[in-house]
This record gives sequence, structure tokens and C-alpha cells, in this order.
Amino acid sequence: MRAGRFARKQTVELALTVIRITAPVFILASIGYGWRRAGYDYPTEFVTRLVMTLAVPCLIFTALMQTEVDPAALTALSLAALAAYAAVIVVTWGIIAALGMDRASLLAPLVFGNTGNIGLPLALFAFGEIGLDLAVVVFAAMALLTFTIGLWMVAGAARPARVLREPILWGTILGALFLWQGWQTPVWLTNTLELVGQIAIPLMLITLGVAVARLQPGRIGQAVVLSAVKFAICLAAGIAAGHLFDLDPVPFAVLTLQMVTPVAVTSYLLAERYKVDAEAVAGLVVVSTLMAVVALPITLSFLL
Repeated sequence: MRAGRFARKQTVELALTVIRITAPVFILASIGYGWRRAGYDYPTEFVTRLVMTLAVPCLIFTALMQTEVDPAALTALSLAALAAYAAVIVVTWGIIAALGMDRASLLAPLVFGNTGNIGLPLALFAFGEIGLDLAVVVFAAMALLTFTIGLWMVAGAARPARVLREPILWGTILGALFLWQGWQTPVWLTNTLELVGQIAIPLMLITLGVAVARLQPGRIGQAVVLSAVKFAICLAAGIAAGHLFDLDPVPFAVLTLQMVTPVAVTSYLLAERYKVDAEAVAGLVVVSTLMAVVALPITLSFLL
């Protein structure tokens, strides 16, 4: 009897912990959704550019420069993330080819998740500053892959010059350099960069909600099946890469969480820009994000 009560108490405590961790993510996204549905103006293009060209690079740079995580652990996590994404690309490409589906429209969305808008805050709330530092590494790897291999998937051509213009790349390189050399920026500059970086997470979550409210999902049935397939493949790839590179529990959990995040709104923007099937991608964004409301807390409960 006592054992049963203890087990129930642990289950309740775990559920409350997961709710406390995930609630801010979905509440902020809901604020953006409600803002848009209420008819208020939201300059998505301006906010996205501000976040991606200024706030996120500052966040990445300061997180890497000040991290207390062992550089060897960061290297192992980086390699594990690249291996996981490589596995997802190969498996997803095979499935799309076997089913005769449109590679240009579907491959990138099914590979790259929303590691910025959802992954970074979730890692922060679940594991604290160490979790954010680790999540930044996976996010940076995904961002670089998105603007190289991801562009090739959608547009049919790699664009190295585009990558070199991405502030995220230079934030990552400079952060890694400062970490390697043990350098620190002056306190006044560090405080400024941290302040700028702190606007990234809330703005990304609110913008996510606004973007979802604006999307018109298409082909819901296909989106449900593909979203479930994406979750399963990415979960397996994250777990396998974590074991392959013998990651410690927290890096293992962060990698797994980042891998199973839903389809990024960036995938929809790329689909619109390069005139592929944007309606199908919009459906994936909406459906996978709604599924994440259930899937992410359940996944997190196994990782805590």
C-alpha cells in the first residue's frame, strides 16, 4: 500500500514538474496566437530579422563564451547532433523516395525541427543555464545545416555565400573561439550582449504563435502521418547518436529534446520563397506543433 502511494506521489510530482517546465513555452506561444487572432498588428518580418541577426547570435556567443560545460562534452554533443541529423536525412529521404513524394517540399521540414523557438526555452526551463548552453550547440548545428544542405533540399542548389552572411555563423565561431582560448569580453560589453540575447527566447515563442495563427494548413491527414513519422525517426536518431557518442545524461536529454521539436516555421518561409508546396509545409508546421503539446511533455518525462 505504501509502495503504491509512493509511486502515485512520484508520478504526480513528475507530472507537475513537466507542466512547470513546458507551460511557459506554450503560454508565450499562445500569447502570440491570441494577439494575431485578436487582429492586432505584428511585424513578423521585422521581429524575425531582429531575432535572427542580432538577438540569437548574441545569445549563442555569450552562452558559448561563458559556459561551464567541458569543451570535450560540447564537441561530443556537436558530433552527435551532426550524426543524428545525417541519419534523419538518409532515412527520411528513403521514405520520401519510396512513397514517390515531393522531396523539395517535404524533406527539409521533416529533417529540421524548431530547435530555436521551442528547443532553446524548453532546455532552459528543464535543465537551467547548462541546458541552454547545450541546446545552443544543437541549435547552431541545425541552423548551419538549414542554410546549407537545407537550402539545397528546397532550392536544388547550395549557397555558400548565404551561409557566410549569416550572423548565427559568426556568433557560433566567435563563441567557440572565446571558449577555446578562455577569453572574456569586458563586463560592460558582456552585460549588453546578454541583455540583447535575453530578448530572443520570448520573442521567438510569441512569433511562433503569431506565425501558426497566420498559416492555412493543407492536407491534414498527410500532415498527421508525416508529423508522427518525423517524431519517431528523430527520436530514434537522437537516442542512437546519444548512445553512440556516450553522452552524459543532460547532454543526452537536450539532444533528444532538440531532435523531436516540431517542424520549424523557417521551413514554411523557405517553401514560400522557393515556390514549392508551401500549403503542405504549412500543414506540417501546424499539425506537428499541436502534436508537440502532448509529445514533448511525454518525452521530457522520460528524460528527467
